[in-house]
Amino acid sequence: MKRISALFIVLSLMLASFTAGMEYQRGDVDQDGNVGISDVTCLIDYLLYGTWGDEPVNPDEPVTETFTVGGVTFTMVAVEGGTFTMGATAEQGGDALDWETPAHQVTLSSYCIGQTEVTQALWQAVMGSNPSYFNGGNYGTNLQRPVETVSWYDCQTFLTQLNQLTGRTFRLPTEAEWEFAARGGNLSQGYKYAGSNTIGDVAWYYDNSYGLGSSNPDYGTHAVATKAANELGLYDMSGNVWELCQDWYDSYSSEAQTNPMGPSSGSLRVFRGGGWYDDARLCRVSYRYDFIPSNACYHIGLRLAL
Repeated sequence: MKRISALFIVLSLMLASFTAGMEYQRGDVDQDGNVGISDVTCLIDYLLYGTWGDEPVNPDEPVTETFTVGGVTFTMVAVEGGTFTMGATAEQGGDALDWETPAHQVTLSSYCIGQTEVTQALWQAVMGSNPSYFNGGNYGTNLQRPVETVSWYDCQTFLTQLNQLTGRTFRLPTEAEWEFAARGGNLSQGYKYAGSNTIGDVAWYYDNSYGLGSSNPDYGTHAVATKAANELGLYDMSGNVWELCQDWYDSYSSEAQTNPMGPSSGSLRVFRGGGWYDDARLCRVSYRYDFIPSNACYHIGLRLAL
């Protein structure tokens, strides 16, 4: 009787997840590449014993999830918490600038971050409009390009709408969360750019976009996830569009920090990652800059956090 009740709960949870418009790896709960009885067994173990296989389960630990809003699907990748050195670390070499120093230790709790930059398709599904410069006209319509020409305040409106539609609490990443994810989290190989020391492998930037001239078909932004991913499976964290962060901009401190949120006030917000318009130096994982939050530009977009 106990097993029958547990199975009923499992099936109810699966049904609820699908009707809510969210797929959990298409039913592959244990993420072994197959959907079968092992997935049901995994959930029963969790419900009855609080374990996941042989490991205890922390129900508050973020998991990779796929969401669908207005017919548009996007994935939030789980980033296991850890400790890293933020700022001008050795692999950045002579390209590092004063405002990337001092390098300092940061410890983060686990969180989720968007597998890609927010696309024009997702923005349009949530907001009912598309502000992007690279949409239509000479550039064609490709809604898989990242949304751009949005201000920090526009992003807050988008997040409010998205949260109402999903019942979740999406936000912009903190600057520290952004850099940890760009570096590859606990899987980091110490690359200069997000996923490689060869920028052309992972980024749309000046040399293969803006520098080609406006008559070239590769001028401007590109569909997300068309370059290689980094160690966490995240795309375009170097190049394509700059990504706004939640933090107010300020100089770094040398002190070790845990889950830093940036200063409580300011006049400029942080943005990260470089874009199609920028040279390689600006696309490094440690490079940071500031932006007026009411401004919008055709090389600035966003990535979600959760």
